[in-house]
Amino acid sequence: MGIKDDAVEVRAQGWRTLAALHGLIESELERSLQAEAQLSVVEYTVLDALSRQDGWHMRMQQLARATALSASATTRLVNRLEDRGLLTRVLCADDRRGIYTELTPSGISLLETARPVHDATLERALAEAHEIPELAPLVDALPKLHAHA
Repeated sequence: MGIKDDAVEVRAQGWRTLAALHGLIESELERSLQAEAQLSVVEYTVLDALSRQDGWHMRMQQLARATALSASATTRLVNRLEDRGLLTRVLCADDRRGIYTELTPSGISLLETARPVHDATLERALAEAHEIPELAPLVDALPKLHAHA
C-alpha cells in the first residue's frame, strides 16, 4: 500500500467512525422522539430549524438544505407535518412565487415538548459514545467544531 493509499484509508476510517457516531445518536433520538413526542428525527429537525429562523419560517429550498433532503422528499415531509397541523405554507410577500413554510402554534407547542427529550437523549447518547474508545476522540472534538462555526 502506497502513501496515497494510506491517506485514503485514513479518511475512509474517519468517515466510518463519523458514520458510526451518527448512527448511534440517530437511533437513540429516533426511539426517544417517537416514544415521547410522536416525531421522527427529521420531523424534529424541521420544527427545530424553523424555530431558529427570524419569523419562524423558511423557504422550501432552505428547509431542504437544513434537513439534507431532496426537494421532493422535503415537500412530502412538509405535507405530512402540515396535515398534522404543525406547519403551514404562506406566500412570500416580496416574491409571489416564493413559498414559506412556517410553524403553527401546535408546531411550537410540540417542539417545546420534544426539545427537552431531544437534548437529554443527545447528551445521553454522546456520553455512551464517549465510552467507546473509537468514538471518544470524535465526541471530544464536537465542542471545538461549534467554536469554529
